Amino acid sequence: MNNKFKSLNKTIIKCKKCPRLTNFIKKISKEKRKQNINENYWGKPVAGFGDVNAKLLILGLAPAAHGGTRTGRAFTGDKSGEFLFKCLYKAKIANQPTSINLNDGLKIKSTYITNILKCVPPGDKPLNKELNNCSIYFDTEISNLKKLELIITLGKVAFDNCLKFYKKKYALTKKIHFKHGKSYLLPDNVTLIPCYHPSPRNVNTKLISEKMMITLFQRAKKITKA
Repeated sequence: MNNKFKSLNKTIIKCKKCPRLTNFIKKISKEKRKQNINENYWGKPVAGFGDVNAKLLILGLAPAAHGGTRTGRAFTGDKSGEFLFKCLYKAKIANQPTSINLNDGLKIKSTYITNILKCVPPGDKPLNKELNNCSIYFDTEISNLKKLELIITLGKVAFDNCLKFYKKKYALTKKIHFKHGKSYLLPDNVTLIPCYHPSPRNVNTKLISEKMMITLFQRAKKITKA
């Protein structure tokens, strides 16, 4: 982790710009989930992680209440994360098929994983003000990823907010719609590919399958030559 990311991540972890989110995280960390009752929850905003020379950025909406908010790492400790890392491992991007905690030895090749929002919102529904407050961190992450070539957004809300960010930063006028696997070239020459979210509901209803996700990651490797 270089100094720019170290400094950014320290700032993210200490952030208390959104009282509603800060209070909600405290509540979750105290009340806990039955199967995690004896664990110490991370209980802070969750910074991104991965390779600072990444060509691929995987972008979600927010940490899960008993996933990232508990473990301190995005897409770690919940069902969506289990599915995601199994696929990243099979696509030869992750060095192991599981992401359990901050000290599990996980490494991801030429990839950085983060969320639009660094705190879990009540009911998974962030307010616009909260998204705006957090957008500076996403902006800095993208600016720090000097070799970035491709963004895969997991789910429509992450996709919409990624577009919102680009519309603010650039004069983005072309119509871009959420369609799984379709690629769009953004004004900074980064390719954007929307992907269905690997939530248990989407996996169980077969909206997304392991094969679909592995194929998408293999395609990402070809695009970025990673």
